[in-house]
Amino acid sequence: MVLCILLGNIHTFHTNIKNITGRPTVPCQNGWVYDNATFKSTLATDWDLVCDNRRVNRATATIFFVGVMLGAAVFGYLSDRYGRKSTLLVSYIFTTIFGFASAFSYHFAVFAVMRFLTGFAISGVNIIALVLGIEWVDIKHRPAVGIFISMDWSVCTLLLPVAAYFVNDWRYLTITATAPLFLAMLSWWWVPESARWLINNGKVNNAHLYLSKCAKVNRREQFMADLKPEVLSKAKLLANENRKYSYLDLVKTPAMRRLTLLTGVLWFGVACTYYGISLNVAGFGVNIYLTQFIYGTIEIPAKNFVFFVLNKIGRRLNQAGTIVLTGLCIICNMLVPQDMTLIRTAIGTLGKMFSEASFVIVSLYTAELYPTVMRQSGMGYSSFMALTGVSVSPLIMVLEEVWLPLPSLVFSLLAFAAGLSVCLLSETSNVSLPETIEDMEFR
Repeated sequence: MVLCILLGNIHTFHTNIKNITGRPTVPCQNGWVYDNATFKSTLATDWDLVCDNRRVNRATATIFFVGVMLGAAVFGYLSDRYGRKSTLLVSYIFTTIFGFASAFSYHFAVFAVMRFLTGFAISGVNIIALVLGIEWVDIKHRPAVGIFISMDWSVCTLLLPVAAYFVNDWRYLTITATAPLFLAMLSWWWVPESARWLINNGKVNNAHLYLSKCAKVNRREQFMADLKPEVLSKAKLLANENRKYSYLDLVKTPAMRRLTLLTGVLWFGVACTYYGISLNVAGFGVNIYLTQFIYGTIEIPAKNFVFFVLNKIGRRLNQAGTIVLTGLCIICNMLVPQDMTLIRTAIGTLGKMFSEASFVIVSLYTAELYPTVMRQSGMGYSSFMALTGVSVSPLIMVLEEVWLPLPSLVFSLLAFAAGLSVCLLSETSNVSLPETIEDMEFR
C-alpha cells in the first residue's frame, strides 16, 4: 500500500542523473550517445535533458510537485467537506490511472501533464492518512501513530534504490512503484471513516457503528452500552450544524490567522530543506544507489529518536531543534572541500536525519494545532506551502551556476526561518485536540 510514495522519490532519483564528475562540457553537434552501464533509461537520456537542457530535467521534478501542491489544497477541502475515506479512494484511483499513463508517455509534453496529474492525485494519500490516524487515537498514542504512519516513507526510501538497481528503466520503475496501489484500494474497504468528522456532520449512526467496532477490537464493548446514537447527536461539536467551512476560515479570526501564517512558514522551510538535501544525492561523489540507501536507512533511527523524546521534551522544542540542526549541517557541508567525499557524505547523512525528524514532527504537530472542523483543510494548506517549497527546491539548485555554495546558503537560511516560526507556536504535548474555531481563541 505505502509503496505509492515511491512515485515522488523516483523524480528525486532520476533528476539527479547529471554531470556528477564535474568535467567541463562542450556543445554537442551530432546528437548524444549515453553510458547505459548504470541506468538503461532515464528521463535525461530519453529526451536529451542534458547540458543546455538540464534545467528542463530539474523542471520535471518541479512539475510533479506543483501538482502535489495544488492537490494538497484541493483534497484537504474535499476531505473536510465529503469525508476522509471517500476522498482517499478518489486519490488512490486517479493516482493509479495517471501513474501508469505517465509511464507510457512517449512525448515529453504528455509526460509532463501526466506527472502533474499524478502529483495532484497522490497528495490526497499523504494528508488524509495522518489525519485519519490521529483522529482515532487518544492523547497518549498520537505520537506513536503519527510516527508509525510516516514510517512508510522511510521504508519506501530504502526500497527505491533496491528497486532501481534491478529495474533500471524509468518507465518500468514507475510501473513497479504504481502497482501496489491496487493493494491499497483493496485495503481501503477496512479503513474506518473518522468518527469525529461523522459526528460533526450529523452522521451519528455511522459514527456509532465505527465506534462500536473500535470498542470491540479494544474489548471495551461495555463502554458502548450507554453510548447510543442519541447521545452522540447531543454531543455535536459544531455550534452551527449547517455551517460549511472553507479555506477562508483559516484567516477569519486572529488566532487562526496567526496559526496559518506560522505553519505556512514552518512547512515551507522544512520541506524545502528536506528536498534540498535529497536533490543533492549525487553531489557527494559516492555511488548513487548507496547514498540513496544511506539516506533511507538514517530515517529509521531519526524516527525512533523522535518517538522517545516527543512526549518528554514536547513538540515545539523538538521541532525547532531538528530544523535548526538541519540548517547547521547544510552550512557545515558547504564549508567542506568537494574532494572530502567521506566527510561530506557523513554530514549530509546527519542533515538528512535531522531533516527527516523535523518532517515527522511537523506533520503530527500541525495536525494537533488545527481544530477538528478545519484540521484537514489546515493540513491541506500546510501541505500546499510545503510543496511550494519542494517545487522551488530544484530551481534553487540551479543557483549553483551563479555561485556553487549559493543553494546551500539559501536552504540553511530557510531552515533558520522555519525554526524561528516554531518559537511562536503553542505547545500541544498532552493537550486535547481543539474541536472548533472558537476553541482556538481560548488556547
